[in-house]
Amino acid sequence: MRFATVEHEGGRKWGMVDGDTIALIDRWPTLRDAITAGALGDAPSALNGQRVLTSQARWRPVIPDPVKILCVGLNYENHRKETGRAVVGHPTIFTRFADSQTGHRAEIVLPLESDQLDYEGELAVIIGRAGRRISEDLAFEHVAGYSCYNDSSVRDWQAHTIQFIPGKNWPETGAFGPWMVTPDELGPLGPQRLRTRLNGKVMQEAFLSEMIFPVQRLIAYVSTFTSLAPGDVIVSGTPGGVGAKRDPQVFMHEGDQVEVEIDGVGTLVNSIKRRP
Repeated sequence: MRFATVEHEGGRKWGMVDGDTIALIDRWPTLRDAITAGALGDAPSALNGQRVLTSQARWRPVIPDPVKILCVGLNYENHRKETGRAVVGHPTIFTRFADSQTGHRAEIVLPLESDQLDYEGELAVIIGRAGRRISEDLAFEHVAGYSCYNDSSVRDWQAHTIQFIPGKNWPETGAFGPWMVTPDELGPLGPQRLRTRLNGKVMQEAFLSEMIFPVQRLIAYVSTFTSLAPGDVIVSGTPGGVGAKRDPQVFMHEGDQVEVEIDGVGTLVNSIKRRP
């Protein structure tokens, strides 16, 4: 199944993607509430009769209000090499704030203070069941689904110090969508190809199996130092080919279009806009 969050009739709604429509559900106020209740399997019987055409939807981030967004840096070998970073034994983790997110078909905002907005296509993992000190063997039992994420980075602000957070939390830079795909629909992780395209040109391409720290390792590691809650998001890292490490460098500008596509998950599409 696939689930999405949209704006409808002046409010935030969520529902099940069914062909070219989104069938709305109101038994649980938000998708995160339904995940928390363990009720996604009941969604087909909870439709309220309203449908929104996907072509006309105003998409919001899949989970607009996660308690935690934990992002992973340097999780593909070709990206580690292009940055010149050393080999490490543990994942590099930083945080993104929920209010820095935006949805599918929405604008990613280029801030007034920078011209170095970079793309980073990634797989997002949405937590479905709470847990602490989750073992790798049981990690996938805690996954509600997967989505596409563009963890866009304001590179000059990211490089101010060794801490990533100032470059990763500008408003409307973290694109999340278009929907969440449940694990039974996607199947085992690994063979799916991730691609990032800028104005139609492929800039990043890798298989999910190329992650240095696979998803089950990320869940085990993160849940050791913090409790994971339903609706939390782990953004699992970007492959090589980022704009800042190209020669010449390639950054996103107003009017550009960026796409993150993951086989079996979907394609997240955003335009770039500079506005205060």
